[in-house]
Amino acid sequence: QESSPDNERALHTSFHQLILEQSSLIEAGLQLEMQERDRDTCATAWPESSYSSAPLQILASMPSRTIGRSLGAIISQHCNRTAQLRRRSSRPPLQQLSRAARPSLRHYDLESDRATLQGADKRNLLVKELLSLTPSQRSQMLLAVPLSLAEKRTLRWQLSRQRGHLRQQDRQWVPSSRCGWSFVNILLVSQGQGLLSLLRAAQPWHYALKQISGRFGSSILSYFLFLKTLLMFNFFSFLILLAFVVALQAAYPPTSASPPPFTGLELLTGVGYFTHSLLYYGYYSNVTLNDPCASSPKGSSCPSAAPHLPYNMPLAYLLSVGISFLVTCILLLYSVFCSFRESVGSSTGAVALKVFCAWDFKVIQRRSVKLQCENICTQLKELLVEQRSRSRSRSLCQRLSHWVVVLLAWALALGSVLGCTLAVHHFSEHMHVGSSRWQQELTLLVLPLVVSLLNALMPRLYSLLAMWEKQDAPMTQIYVAIFRNLILKMVILTLLCSQWLNRSVVCSTEECWETCVGQDLYRFVVMDFIFTLLDTLLGELAWRLILEKRLRKRPEFDIARNVLELIYGQTLTWLGILFAPLLPAIQMLKLLLLFYIKKTSLMQNCQSPSKPWQASHMSTIFITLLCFPSFLGAAVFLSYTIWSVRPSETCGPFRGFETIYKSGKSWVLVLEKSNPNITWFAWVYQYLVENTFLLFFASVALLAVIYFYVQVVRGQRSVICLLKEQITNEGDDKVFLIQKLHSVFRQRE
Repeated sequence: QESSPDNERALHTSFHQLILEQSSLIEAGLQLEMQERDRDTCATAWPESSYSSAPLQILASMPSRTIGRSLGAIISQHCNRTAQLRRRSSRPPLQQLSRAARPSLRHYDLESDRATLQGADKRNLLVKELLSLTPSQRSQMLLAVPLSLAEKRTLRWQLSRQRGHLRQQDRQWVPSSRCGWSFVNILLVSQGQGLLSLLRAAQPWHYALKQISGRFGSSILSYFLFLKTLLMFNFFSFLILLAFVVALQAAYPPTSASPPPFTGLELLTGVGYFTHSLLYYGYYSNVTLNDPCASSPKGSSCPSAAPHLPYNMPLAYLLSVGISFLVTCILLLYSVFCSFRESVGSSTGAVALKVFCAWDFKVIQRRSVKLQCENICTQLKELLVEQRSRSRSRSLCQRLSHWVVVLLAWALALGSVLGCTLAVHHFSEHMHVGSSRWQQELTLLVLPLVVSLLNALMPRLYSLLAMWEKQDAPMTQIYVAIFRNLILKMVILTLLCSQWLNRSVVCSTEECWETCVGQDLYRFVVMDFIFTLLDTLLGELAWRLILEKRLRKRPEFDIARNVLELIYGQTLTWLGILFAPLLPAIQMLKLLLLFYIKKTSLMQNCQSPSKPWQASHMSTIFITLLCFPSFLGAAVFLSYTIWSVRPSETCGPFRGFETIYKSGKSWVLVLEKSNPNITWFAWVYQYLVENTFLLFFASVALLAVIYFYVQVVRGQRSVICLLKEQITNEGDDKVFLIQKLHSVFRQRE
């Protein structure tokens, strides 16, 4: 066995001082405490209500009975820790040592180090020991000290005062070169701290999210975190398309007819001035951009030298869309995995953790302290309501009647989905373009207006159905509302996608159906944003004024409806990324405005949930719904378009080909013949893009990783349950040992 790396007496001086300081009052205090206990409660926990002096002394010497009673003992304990940390700078960590070599309390001599210090002397000694540590070790030690905020402020003030005094002495006695080096070190440290604070402040909406969490809880916070995640997805997609498609096409603009003048109505309809612009598919060319022969007019001579690295726009367009979807898929799966990892475990015992371990001792500002108090109070309400909902039970008749109501509510919800689908199909089939320009533009706005109106009204009906069902758990009510709204939106989008693929759309330019689909999707995104603003103003502001006047209360924030609006808007963006490459930028602007509008409306018009509930698994549900119904549906739609639908003959980068996929293959062969130096690109395209085995292998590997990760999460939950059961059993073992010890001492007496 290895010898102990340090002296156990020096390591555990604090426990010895604690026992010495409390030895005169322990026995009397514990006896008085045992006498004042109620005999009924003592009979359930302990078989006897009186103990002899020897077990009381043993109980008093336990760390759980002594730690925390003496402020001076805590300071002296951490003073010893800082001294040991300074002496053991080259010593390996305690986790790397064997159990036999680790220090313990078994052979601790209670008679060592009888000297006791007063509280001020111990504090000064702790300040001196902290000054001898490095800044990082000093910060960690201050965080680890279990003292109040006032004591920590006093320690920090004394440390800053002592450091200032030492700096003055260094300026007076240290030579100039050394003083210059110390000044440089201080300057570098201050700049590093300023950079860290700048990085913390650069996190988007950091304080706003904390404010929402403290006032409204984690359930409403999950909506804003989900909005932040969508903003990140659109940023990466927009960055890829801007770098490889939009910017280069803007640098080499094609020759086209002059666009009509801008009137302002194009912001709603997306036609007119925007039709022949970078916004839509039809503007992009089908040539090699840096090829001099492509830009020269017909009949004129062109340079024979080919460009060193030709940049083919059709290939760049196709690969940029594919890479943006691949990056989004990776980010989505990573977000799903992180959400699964964060949602491991249960809320059993979480109330005690929030009460005793939730406070952050780094917080010193008054505003931050108040915000943290509100946050902890809201989380405690959520945990208590969740435990109360679990403890409720219903009789057999009540459960049967509840299930009948649930079935009727679902029948009404599915019937409303069918009616909305028929209405959208009727409007899309019976719309005709008028003769004048104003009639054309008004006709183009009818279908997005009807769809957005249905998406705004039907969630109100589903909210009434949820009130009729009277679900016990607020989380179940939210999940049911989300799935009903999701079914409505996905069925309508499926109908619209089938009409777009069949080219049965009302279009202002018949020669380019891809541009017409892009214009349709642009109008849907803009109309969805307009109805969101109207719902915020009329549905929240006006409803607040009515409720305050009638019932003197405010409405609650509808999480299900607002989350489904975000998923619906993001699905429209993914559907239109092939037909309108700048649609992610429009979605980013929409999300930025939505965050500030929803936050302002939440603070001014809404109240905290009447039934606070913990949203530990809510982010996982949001990301999962975004991944599988939304992203997977958009990927299937675009894959079918690329592999099976014939592109337009007169516009776009894939004009004149049978399918977009075959056009990519032919352009790879053209590039290989024009420049032999890029034969590697043809090999990559052949074996990585065209090879279906690689796609099949990647899909199987992805499913295997998902299955493995789900099993790991389940295993972690089982281990957590076993560890909690083991903790309970160890507590029972301690009670049993104390009872046996008490009986042994009674027999001796």
